[in-house]
Amino acid sequence: IATKVGKSADNPGLRARVLTRAVHSSLQRLWTERIDLLDLHIDDPDVDFDETLLAVDELIRAGKVRYFGGALNPGNRLIEARIASAQLGVAPMVALQNHYNLLNRNEYEGDLAHVAAQQHLGVMPRFALASGFLTGKYRQKSDLARSERGSEVAKYLNRRGLRVLASLDAIAAAHEQSVASVALAWVLTKPNVVGPVASASRPDQVLDLTA
Repeated sequence: IATKVGKSADNPGLRARVLTRAVHSSLQRLWTERIDLLDLHIDDPDVDFDETLLAVDELIRAGKVRYFGGALNPGNRLIEARIASAQLGVAPMVALQNHYNLLNRNEYEGDLAHVAAQQHLGVMPRFALASGFLTGKYRQKSDLARSERGSEVAKYLNRRGLRVLASLDAIAAAHEQSVASVALAWVLTKPNVVGPVASASRPDQVLDLTA
C-alpha cells in the first residue's frame, strides 16, 4: 500500500505536524495500520529537511510507515536529503517518483538518473503511459473529445507523438501484445526502474498493465 503526502488541501506541505496528520488521515481512509511506501509528493523548500526527515523517521519507528520516497525532487535536493539523513541517523529515501515515459524523457534521463543510481533508489515513473496517450487510443482530435483526459493528452497529439505510436504499433504487432504493454515494458528496461505508475479506468485494462 502506497500513498502520498504534501499536496492535500487539508494538510499541505511537509512540516512535521502537517505530515504526521496527513499520514494518520490516510491510515484511517485506507483502513490499514501501516503504509508500505510513503511518498513525499512535493519538494518543500520552505521546510528544513531535518524537520521532515525526523517526522518520517518517527512514523517509521512507530510502525505506521515502512519506507518512504520522494516525488518531483531535483537531483541536488535528493543529495541534500541523503546527507541530512546520514547526519541525523534516520531512515533515508528508498524510492523516487518522477515524470518519465517515452514522450517525457529529459526530466529523468540526466542528473536524476545519475543520483538515483548513486543512492540505489527504486524509480517509479509517474504518467508512464502519458495520461493514456501511449495506450494508442488517441490518434486524432476527435478522440480527445471522448475522454475526460483530453486536455492532458492533446499536447502529445502531434507529429512526434504519432511517430512514437507507429513504432509501438509495429512492436506490439510483432509480439502480439498491446501498445500499452510495450510502452510499459520500455520503461521497465531502464536502470533502477522498479515499477511504473499507471492507472486503469476499467478492470479489463489491468491485464495490459501487468502483461
